[in-house]
Amino acid sequence: MSAKMRIAVAGAGLIGRRHIEVIAASKHCELAGIADPSPAATDLALAHNVPCYPDHRALLGQAKPDGLIIASPNTLHLPMALDCAEAGVPALIEKPVTETVATAQRLCAAVRRTGVPMLVGHHRRHNPIIKSARETVAGGKLGQLTAVVGLWLLKKPDDYFKVAWRREAGGGPLLLNLIHDIDNLRFICGEIVEVQALTSNKVRGFAVEDTAALLLRFASGALGTVTVSDATPAPWSWELASGENRDYPKQDQPCYIFAGTAGSLSVPNMELWSYAQQPGWYAPLSRATIAPPGFDPLVEQLRHFCAMIAGREQPLISVEDAMGTLAVVEAVSEAARTGQTISPGQIMEQAA
Repeated sequence: MSAKMRIAVAGAGLIGRRHIEVIAASKHCELAGIADPSPAATDLALAHNVPCYPDHRALLGQAKPDGLIIASPNTLHLPMALDCAEAGVPALIEKPVTETVATAQRLCAAVRRTGVPMLVGHHRRHNPIIKSARETVAGGKLGQLTAVVGLWLLKKPDDYFKVAWRREAGGGPLLLNLIHDIDNLRFICGEIVEVQALTSNKVRGFAVEDTAALLLRFASGALGTVTVSDATPAPWSWELASGENRDYPKQDQPCYIFAGTAGSLSVPNMELWSYAQQPGWYAPLSRATIAPPGFDPLVEQLRHFCAMIAGREQPLISVEDAMGTLAVVEAVSEAARTGQTISPGQIMEQAA
């Protein structure tokens, strides 16, 4: 039997702790150490009987892990990942891959130069629901994709905004939450080539948006709309509809609709609508339910990361791919600021 893969974690916040739990429960890898200067991280390391390091460089130099999960604040993603590349240690980088497309391009160059594999933690791509939706669209069950609807509507509690940076530009639902949905839509439907957007901060009056409306054009020709707000009680968001995270009360509602010439699919409840016989608006619609297998996407992501380190699998979402998602989010912000139609390709070119 091969030895367990030794995986370390940099950052012991909420998502870092979740990664640590998943590693501890795995039969295929073990926790090699934690890098975080906080006293709470020291206590967590003691509880797992592993060393705690003041920073990631000390961890890389002393623990010499097989892989590092970067679960630090966004500003540290780039320097940590660059150090992993130089040390020859594969990394799983939490989303967003870096703060900007320009910094993501720097990381892409480092990955190409060193050949060190890196995976970006858009973990929903590992969810069987998202994988099944992608297979349904790509397999032609909907015919030619014509329209996409995305909803991310829920209410963040008032105490969420006691943290100052969440009231400032860059701390709102576009970069923190919408980026997940944009990545899902890219993964399922293909590249987004044009963006129009409006944003509003009318509800709270903070410097950051609380509501946004997006219009998207996909490379396939399909059009999409996405409505975002973190200021309204509603069940239409991935967090509440999917049941992926047990901390959110699950709602039996969709948050995406994919419409094509032969059928339509609502996600995550996975209802497939089509005509059983001659199509037309007077004809009765038939409804079928797709039932993908259920498993924790973070567990699958860790398995995939270990397989990637071993060279058995290629990254499901590479740094370059994740940069494409980040470019769409930057295009949304720029479109809202200027009132113009913005191409993610323009964002890439300007950052080069």
